[in-house]
Amino acid sequence: MQKDEIEQLLHREELQLASITKRGSAFFLDEFLLSLLLVISLWDAFGSATNTLELIALSQQFTLEYIILKIIYQTFFVMMYGATLGKMMMRIRIVELPTLNKPSFFASLNRAIVRIFSEMLFYLGFVWGMMDPLRRTWHDLSAKTLVVES
Repeated sequence: MQKDEIEQLLHREELQLASITKRGSAFFLDEFLLSLLLVISLWDAFGSATNTLELIALSQQFTLEYIILKIIYQTFFVMMYGATLGKMMMRIRIVELPTLNKPSFFASLNRAIVRIFSEMLFYLGFVWGMMDPLRRTWHDLSAKTLVVES
């Protein structure tokens, strides 16, 4: 869909795009929750490390697991609720274009995976969203989604 069509659709349905501030806050809330979950689940492993090098090695060992956890978290919550816990707290949600419904499983999975690549590429996809008139990040563009006020 083109920018004008999306703007008309949002106007007709009386929806507003989520602000960059709310999206950023939701991002940090989600990252905090996932990091806390990871630390709690790996507390014993980190507690057994005797020096900084062992801590670094343990962190590297669990990087893949953390990425998989993030993909599962994002996919599940976006598919089931149209929002992650952070987005729910900020009262914003994700809608799929052109239906404005909760994203499907495949759109949610696509969005979660592209989001990881965006993070790996110095968060450039997030910066893109700050400059896009519809505030679409790379993962929004890939999955054909928008983030709107609830």
